[in-house]
Amino acid sequence: MSDADILLMICGVSVVSLLPRILPVALLSRWEFPRLLRKWLAFVAPAVLGGLAVLSVLAPQGYIDFRPNNLYIWAAIPTFIIAVKYRSLFYTLLAGIITMAVLYNFAGM
Repeated sequence: MSDADILLMICGVSVVSLLPRILPVALLSRWEFPRLLRKWLAFVAPAVLGGLAVLSVLAPQGYIDFRPNNLYIWAAIPTFIIAVKYRSLFYTLLAGIITMAVLYNFAGM
């Protein structure tokens, strides 16, 4: 592959990646959406993030794994409790990181 081909590929991937992000903002930023639609759209990002997080916890190897040696489930339990109790992203991340570090180092799985 020549340098020109690589440069062309990088430009093409950039356009394909950025166009779906920029186009809706450019076209829809002038309109005022109804309050109900804005409220509904506010829940889309957290719902997608929650779905991805649950998938990562329950299927870390690509298949659903409820076995006791799935460290991600064990790490998710205290992390979720901290998230609900303190409602702080910092404490939630700290709890998850510390729990995974302890599990990796001491669980031996």
